[in-house]
Amino acid sequence: MAIVKSFKCVRPREDMAEQVASLPYDVYDRKEAKAAVAGKPYAFLNIDRPETAFDDDFDMYSKEAYKYARDLYNEFKDKGIYEEDTCDSYYLYELTMNGRSQTGIVGLASVDDYLNNIIKKHENTREEKEIDRINHVDTLDAQTGPIFLAYKANDALQKIISQNTKNVPLYDFVSEDGVRHRVWKVEKEYNTQIAGCFENISALYIADGHHRAASAVKVALKRRQKYDDKNAEYNYFLSVIFDERQLHILPYNRIVLDLNLKSEDEILESISKYFDIKECPVQREITNRHEFGMLLKDKFYILKAKEEIISDDTIKSLDVSILQDFVLSPIFGIKDPRTDNRIKFAGGIRGVEFLESELKSGRGKVAFLMHPTSMTELFAVADENKLMPPKSTWFEPKLRSGIFINEI
Repeated sequence: MAIVKSFKCVRPREDMAEQVASLPYDVYDRKEAKAAVAGKPYAFLNIDRPETAFDDDFDMYSKEAYKYARDLYNEFKDKGIYEEDTCDSYYLYELTMNGRSQTGIVGLASVDDYLNNIIKKHENTREEKEIDRINHVDTLDAQTGPIFLAYKANDALQKIISQNTKNVPLYDFVSEDGVRHRVWKVEKEYNTQIAGCFENISALYIADGHHRAASAVKVALKRRQKYDDKNAEYNYFLSVIFDERQLHILPYNRIVLDLNLKSEDEILESISKYFDIKECPVQREITNRHEFGMLLKDKFYILKAKEEIISDDTIKSLDVSILQDFVLSPIFGIKDPRTDNRIKFAGGIRGVEFLESELKSGRGKVAFLMHPTSMTELFAVADENKLMPPKSTWFEPKLRSGIFINEI
């Protein structure tokens, strides 16, 4: 039984929503973040990445950085850029990209559901990345970046969504990357129905935002030691929750920076032990599971895994595992892709053209175009309480930060 509650949302004025909405803080490196806020004083990224207001040698994890973020957030509220709703509500958030739309329910998921594994994970988190968001949430007394959750097909919730999206949206704008964003406030009469629907759902799944979720939970545990308020907002975390049928996972491609002292022929010979290899024109995407595209020395190959290496194990059967276990580790010597600086990753939104450009520029020597992990595979891994290899899923479009805020 999942708990998802309505809340008094702090959100931008209608005329400011487009200026405020920002991509998640963690899609940028420091230099990119500073460039992204240039000339955009009201972009929420100024609050999410407060170091952008300072010199490049400023400690982005200092107390001063988080205090600046809090002061800027309060300034935005004082100026009336943000306002707080007077009653608890759910919201609907629709994102449309390349003609394809997905609509999620915005509400608060339960910290206890996370702790009790009703909210299931499929990725590890890194402590140093958690600490940053713990300090950000704790200092602002607010959750500002929603967690991207999914649930298995549910027609009752889809019906409620369909009924409410017939209304005039609160926000309707197209962001710089061409994604259309629309938001509706759900009519109050549906609050009990939505809560009841989630109570009949046995599990929610983190699609994206594992570090944000873990950080919100740790802030809650910290505050529980100091306060005893079971109804406090810190016992929940801001989420946008989608029906699995709405979602589309893109591949997470791999680029290897050197050939591990091997020739092209040696690499192809080693790969041929476990894969059928076919040279062909460059393909934009890989349409079959257990197949991989490989760019090597101005040539493109399709690698098809032989039956003997395809396992029934949930983790070992993932394409990212097959590539790691039979190519990246034994041939290129990449034992731990989390820490090895000889490999980098490219979200599928960049496409095969980006992989080609990396090789042509010399920034990579071989690249692998992946078949995307499926929602079925994600659910299977999470249901078995297992973890996917790093960089297994890439979701697009990205939820914007700053549209919905939950003050704790």
